[in-house]
Amino acid sequence: MAQVIQAQNINLIDLKEKFGLKLSDERQFFTEWLEHLPEIADLEKQYLDRVKVNYLNLVEHRPISEEMVKMVVLSPLLDLAGFYRPPFYVETETSVEISAEDEGEIVKGKIDVLVLNQQFWLLVIESKQAGFSLITAIPQALAYMLSNPDLEHPIFGLVTNGSNFIFLKLIKQDTPYYDLSDEFTLLKRENELYRILRILKNIGQVLKQ
Repeated sequence: MAQVIQAQNINLIDLKEKFGLKLSDERQFFTEWLEHLPEIADLEKQYLDRVKVNYLNLVEHRPISEEMVKMVVLSPLLDLAGFYRPPFYVETETSVEISAEDEGEIVKGKIDVLVLNQQFWLLVIESKQAGFSLITAIPQALAYMLSNPDLEHPIFGLVTNGSNFIFLKLIKQDTPYYDLSDEFTLLKRENELYRILRILKNIGQVLKQ
C-alpha cells in the first residue's frame, strides 16, 4: 500500500531522492525574471504603492493570515498581470498528488492559488502567513509543480509570505530541473512590487506564445 505524504511536510531532499529533482546550473535556464520585462504604467505603479502601504499598515498592528495575504497583496497582482482574463482562468485550493514510481509513496496537498491556461498550469502560488520563511514553502510549491502532467512546457511558481517573494521555474522532461529567482521584499524603500508585476506579465506573455 502506498505511503501518503502531505505536501507541507516534504523537503528538497525528499524531492531529489524520490523524484530526481535537480537544481539547474545553466545561466540561461530561468531568464524570464531577468530579461525582456515589460514596462508598467504610472497608474499601475500608483496602485502598487497603495498595495504596499496597505500591507505594511496591516502588519504593524497584528499578524495577518494567508487569506489576508491573498486579498491584500496577491489578488491585486494577479489582476494587474491579467490572470483574471482570457486565456487564463483561476482555480483555488486545487488538490494534487504525485507518486514516486519506485518508492510506493504519494505526495498529496492543496495549491493555494492555481492559474491555468488551456489546461496547462502556469503559476503556483503558495501564500504563507507573514513571518514564515519562504524556505519552508519552496519544497511544497515544487511538489505541486511536479504533479503537472505536461512534459513539454515550463511551469512557473511564486512563493510569498506577503512581504517576500521568490519565483520558481520547473522543466520536467526526462529529468526535472528547477531554478529560483532572487528574493524580492516589500521592506526596501523602493517598491519591489513594480518588478514583481513586470515578471508576472512577462511570464504571462511567454506562456501565451
